[in-house]
Amino acid sequence: MRKKAQHTPSQKAKPQQAADKLLNRRSLLKGAGLVGSAAMLAACDSGDAQSGASGPAVATKRRQLKMVTSWPKNFPGLGTGAERLAKRIEALSDGSITVKVYAAGELVGALGGFDAVSQGKADMYHAAEYYWQGKSPAFNFFAAVPMGMTANEMNAWIRFGGGQELWDELSGRFNVKPFLAGNTGVQMGGWFKKDIHSVEDFQGLRIRMPGLGGEVMKRFGATPVTKQGGEIFQALSQGNIDASEWIGPWNDLAFGFHTIVKNYYYPGIHEPGTSLSLGLNKELWEDMSPREQEIVRAAAATENDLMFAEFNANNARALDTLVNEHGVQLKRFSDDILRALGTLSAEVLADAAKADETTGKVFESFRKARQEGIRWGAISEQAFAHARSLIDG
Repeated sequence: MRKKAQHTPSQKAKPQQAADKLLNRRSLLKGAGLVGSAAMLAACDSGDAQSGASGPAVATKRRQLKMVTSWPKNFPGLGTGAERLAKRIEALSDGSITVKVYAAGELVGALGGFDAVSQGKADMYHAAEYYWQGKSPAFNFFAAVPMGMTANEMNAWIRFGGGQELWDELSGRFNVKPFLAGNTGVQMGGWFKKDIHSVEDFQGLRIRMPGLGGEVMKRFGATPVTKQGGEIFQALSQGNIDASEWIGPWNDLAFGFHTIVKNYYYPGIHEPGTSLSLGLNKELWEDMSPREQEIVRAAAATENDLMFAEFNANNARALDTLVNEHGVQLKRFSDDILRALGTLSAEVLADAAKADETTGKVFESFRKARQEGIRWGAISEQAFAHARSLIDG
């Protein structure tokens, strides 16, 4: 009788422990608004609680994964976002999946993540897809293109406008499975050593600008230069470039560009809502169980939303610091310049669409989603922003 009395409480405790673990995990997911993902994980775990087992009915495969990034170590927003994403994957998996994050240059170069993941030398990357435009111009559309879409519009296209399916098709050819995993929001026009009064002022300008935005600058008569983030400060300070965009006030303040240049222009039409991505080796993805896949999917979606909110909050504060404490001159591109930029941007996108059938298909889908976003935005956020501007903040 004594032996049985000792055994019974232990049996009853196991289902309760499993149920408690489930509730904690559901709370983590629901806190990010991912009820659907929470429901799926709940379904995966409910059998554990009902069976009375303290662990999964089938042994969980333990994975130790490597994530390479395009960012300096612990860099605000981008580097820290990648770290946060890795930790969330580990937390949601109860430690069965661990992810070690490598900053740019630690395992591969800042622009080497795609090849590393494609070839299986790394398991996943966190980067911006326009870095892979040498593989296909279509990759630009899954990060940012000149006069393209805002963060909200990009999310709508990828998630509900057919964008993810096209992205899967494109990246799948290179053995990669992609996800949205961050957004910087609208970026700044950049730092310029001289005043920009007209289109002619771009002539001969050496400017750091990647992707199709760089092609727009080239058609303006400037010389676009591709440099990773960690190289920009030195290039500006040594006079190797005359201007540079990076991201926005939060990151630009961290890099200290204001100590070299004081002219800070807006808006950044080249990147109106830059999506960051998580790319997994496709063979790894297909080897994952449905539960593991949902963990990765949920973690990426959460980081996509968190990073966007974090950039918006910190950009506002950092801009105040740059202007009020460091004497930065905030300047707006003239309407004439913006119209010219818009015309050239349309030409650049149309030319890129002619590169191959896949890029053309991606462009058409992107173009349709952009038009829908413009129509709806005109009577929603844009109209409200105008209404709000009529009163004091």
